[in-house]
Amino acid sequence: KTLFIIIIILVGSNIKAQQLVEARIKVKGNCEECKARIERAADISGVKSVSWDINTKVAVVYYNPVKTQLQKICVAITQAGHDTDSLRANARAYKRLPDCCHYREKSCEKP
Repeated sequence: KTLFIIIIILVGSNIKAQQLVEARIKVKGNCEECKARIERAADISGVKSVSWDINTKVAVVYYNPVKTQLQKICVAITQAGHDTDSLRANARAYKRLPDCCHYREKSCEKP
């Protein structure tokens, strides 16, 4: 009986630890190439899914808070060259972006 209770507690705590958190992060970008880069950068260990909307400029991220933190996700995005609502990409990362993706200077207009 005691073993059964211990198993229930362990399973319950494991389920709670696996719960995902949804975060909405404002991320600057211009185009589909930006979308792919942002989603790839944010897909770090502990992140279940990422989807960046080109129109709203919002990335919806589902992550396990036991395995990662929102700050780490934002840092990963800025290291790829994209500003978030809480962090700015450094100049070197931003300059590495293709010309079309330089969102600080212009928007990407495809013919």
